Amino acid sequence: MGLVLIRAIHWFAEILIMMLFIQCILSWFVQSPASPLFNAYRILTQLTDPFVAPFRKLLSNFNTGMFDFSVLLAFFAIEFAEQILTLLISNLLL
Repeated sequence: MGLVLIRAIHWFAEILIMMLFIQCILSWFVQSPASPLFNAYRILTQLTDPFVAPFRKLLSNFNTGMFDFSVLLAFFAIEFAEQILTLLISNLLL
């Protein structure tokens, strides 16, 4: 049971990070709603925004120029949460 839970957490984190990465790449190419990639970008933004929004709010007090470091912080937070959850589950259930 513990290994299944650890694997599920790992896959969830990997999928979420992949969606964030694809969203970042698409943000360079989607310039208007008329773009053929706009719907994919919009869906990815809606799926990942709950993870990125707290970091965006946190960084709104800092002047980072044209760079949005909230996605990078979300990457690190997801990886950190995955490691902590995996460690806790392996210590409690295995």
